[in-house]
Amino acid sequence: AVAAAGLGLAGCSGSKTSEPAGSDAGSAKASSKKETVELQVFAANSLEKALPEVQGLYTDQTGTTFADTQFKASGDLVEQMRAGATVDVLITASKGTMDDAETAELVDTDTREDMFVNDLVIIRAEDSDTKIEAIADVANLDGKIAIGDAKTVPAGKYANQALASVGLYTGIAGDDGEYAYVSTGDCVAGFVYSSDIFRYDGIEEAFVCPEDSHKPIVYPGAVAESSEHADEAKAFIDFCLTNKKAQKIWAKYGFELSE
Repeated sequence: AVAAAGLGLAGCSGSKTSEPAGSDAGSAKASSKKETVELQVFAANSLEKALPEVQGLYTDQTGTTFADTQFKASGDLVEQMRAGATVDVLITASKGTMDDAETAELVDTDTREDMFVNDLVIIRAEDSDTKIEAIADVANLDGKIAIGDAKTVPAGKYANQALASVGLYTGIAGDDGEYAYVSTGDCVAGFVYSSDIFRYDGIEEAFVCPEDSHKPIVYPGAVAESSEHADEAKAFIDFCLTNKKAQKIWAKYGFELSE
């Protein structure tokens, strides 16, 4: 979205002589106009359906606009910030990734909020006869299982932890595995967030992994240290958590507000 600059009107003197353009009076009135703020948001991939709707709602209510929001793996977003990207708001799909951003002094710790929670689910193709009634069932499937790259994708780490909980993964922390990438249709099942079902066509939930099979899935948000609009960035985070219409949008896409 492109921010529109406000235009100030030159005032008139008592003698009805127009103030020259650039005069002190005209400049004072021009500067009193509130500039439109444009925020740059970096957000986890799984938010790419819900977040634009909330941003549109926020723009309608406040006039604040948004640059081209970057939706990528949480780890990749942090790396972009390390490389010098100018950001106003960061929302990651795991506490650990936001911890990394804090350690690197990329975000303002005082503004950090746990925003959403999510579930880890095993999916299958729509109308598939693949049956999964437990995590361990994936060991008996005839085909490949899709798992995100645990080095950059938090969902991949949670999937490793869920597999480790039933003895199907041997990593101590459940976060150091390497998996082959498979294209849509080349796998019989996959581990994703429940919200991902709303992002892609042709898939459906087969099984919800028990909460005790992995660490809690929490999406923290924070204002970036590089932000030139820190107050507005914090206001947007607060809006996401408190506005009733925004809450309905999050729920529509499978997100629950963090308690």
